[in-house]
Amino acid sequence: MWDFSFGGALSLMWRTMPFILLRMVIYFGITLGYILVTGIGAGVGWGIGGFGDADFRATTTAWGGFAGLGIFGVAMYWAREYILYIVKAGHVAVLVELIDGKSLPEGRGQISHASAVVKERFPQASLLFAMDQLVKGVIRAITGLVRGLLTLLPFPGAQQLSSILSAFLRVAVGFIDEVILAHAIRQRSENAWQSAREALVLYGQNYKPMLKNAAWLALFVYGLSFLVFVLMLAPAALVAYLIPGAWAAGGVIFAVLFAWSVKSALLEPLAITCMMQVYFKFIEGQQPNPEWDAKLEQMSGKFRKLKDRALGAEPRQSAVPGGAEPS
Repeated sequence: MWDFSFGGALSLMWRTMPFILLRMVIYFGITLGYILVTGIGAGVGWGIGGFGDADFRATTTAWGGFAGLGIFGVAMYWAREYILYIVKAGHVAVLVELIDGKSLPEGRGQISHASAVVKERFPQASLLFAMDQLVKGVIRAITGLVRGLLTLLPFPGAQQLSSILSAFLRVAVGFIDEVILAHAIRQRSENAWQSAREALVLYGQNYKPMLKNAAWLALFVYGLSFLVFVLMLAPAALVAYLIPGAWAAGGVIFAVLFAWSVKSALLEPLAITCMMQVYFKFIEGQQPNPEWDAKLEQMSGKFRKLKDRALGAEPRQSAVPGGAEPS
């Protein structure tokens, strides 16, 4: 049914507990930040609403809450590459070493060790972030290939089925970009772009088992996330009630944020660990297939950019009319 071991993944998670705790501090801290800034925004709106009637105050409170939510969201958008660099890549680095049977320092020393490994491969956060964005584009292209194959199936409703399945796979492959990063770290090559290129070709060669396992993990992760969302509706509604003006929309939004924090801190690293098990199992002994290299180059502009960087060349201009670039 699937090719990973939950028990093995949980064991690896336990051995990287310093990173799990770090993820919990960061992601639950982000959720708390959203709540606090949203509450401040709603409070400011509530105060401004005092210059009008009850309907005016309700409107200004709502807009103030949404403004606070948006401002903090923009701040987190700009911080995302540093979260990838410090938290996600570091956790992947120690997982790779554990999977390969290497010993790791305990406690905070594990985080320092992982940071040194990541900096060795990617001296700057922007470098890792740029590679991650290209990798995601190539993965989307491979997922699009699956959708294209489904549209050729000779039965009624194949087009609709392919659209639904494609949307689901886009969610499922959200764990795979860090698996590609894991390969780049594992290779310890001085050319991280070349390692990522090879990893993507190997992924393409094994896309069927990779997507199958990613789909199972997506059902597990998002199913549990939805359960957390439902369980957090009541306490989140209480938090929203405490905000000036009892901001009605806050309950659902805060429950979503709580579910997101649990997913990011606990469920997502578990899914990534499982996908690393699958990936390393299937690529064992394989070499990148030149046919898949050529296929990815043809279907994905992001892959061509990544390949050019691996070869030390300037990125090519898009061949698509109007300057648009395929993913």
